[in-house]
Amino acid sequence: MQRLRLWSDEVEAMRAEARAAVEAGRAMFPWDEGERADVSRDERVAQHRAELAGVTFESDAAEARDIAGVACRVFRPAGNPRAVYLHFHGGAMIAGSAALMDIPNQELARELGVAVVSVDYRKAPEYPWPAGPDDGFAVAEWLLANAQQEFGCSSMLIGGESAGGYMTAITALRVRDELRAIDRVKGLNLTYGVYDWGRSPSQRGSRPSDGFDVLADDETIFVADCFLPGMTDEQRRAPGVSPAYADLRGLPPCFVSVGTCDHLLDDSLVFAARAAAAEVEVELFVAPDLPHAFQAFDCGITKLWGERLNEWFHAHIPS
Repeated sequence: MQRLRLWSDEVEAMRAEARAAVEAGRAMFPWDEGERADVSRDERVAQHRAELAGVTFESDAAEARDIAGVACRVFRPAGNPRAVYLHFHGGAMIAGSAALMDIPNQELARELGVAVVSVDYRKAPEYPWPAGPDDGFAVAEWLLANAQQEFGCSSMLIGGESAGGYMTAITALRVRDELRAIDRVKGLNLTYGVYDWGRSPSQRGSRPSDGFDVLADDETIFVADCFLPGMTDEQRRAPGVSPAYADLRGLPPCFVSVGTCDHLLDDSLVFAARAAAAEVEVELFVAPDLPHAFQAFDCGITKLWGERLNEWFHAHIPS
């Protein structure tokens, strides 16, 4: 009988170091759950936005562009791009900006030879669903029609972190269903995204680990109420809202990453398993003992994740 294993012996040997890295690095996330819970919705949103603004470092190499009526930040490689990487930043659909990942996106363009287009989609609660996803889809549609003329390449990959993982999945599904152009998308980089807005077991607190997480225990409730106001959990599980409940057949290869301390752990596990069952090529990287935003914690596991992701990119970007 073959035992299901979510990580290798190599990763298992790195767990003690990972736990130490989280303990040493958790001071980077000093917010107090009680303080957040005791303020109004707008004050809490403002806190989230201030926190992410404090860790945003804009790059002078970014080209500010309006694409399909949506503000974007563009990075170009030194030579002709091999593909376009459509990127969506994190921030729980209520915070963050396209500049949040300027430095990694700049490096991605340089190292992989791709043009990176990062989307400054609209945020809740001012602009609830479907405003943000509509912005992401509009940019994807424009790129599919104009990337050859604009960048000299026609292939696309899509990826993002946290809320950006959600935006990646929902955009890809709309490209498949509304544009019938999913063959132009060569891969999806899905990093600890939220794929079940009806709240998966780990979102509800049933995690395999009670270790530190960047997300507060009530975070997903608060965010869902901002992004999908007036909906019940069952309504939030509609396939057009929650990708975990969608028909996943025909999606391009996926690289799915998540930590076991993440409140969004089950979102990634369910999405990856359902995609694999639908015969989608899936590479799943589970980081034991690591929380949401795990790449902020420098250790052997996160280094290995970076190496595996880089290998995946190279395997799926057209030569």
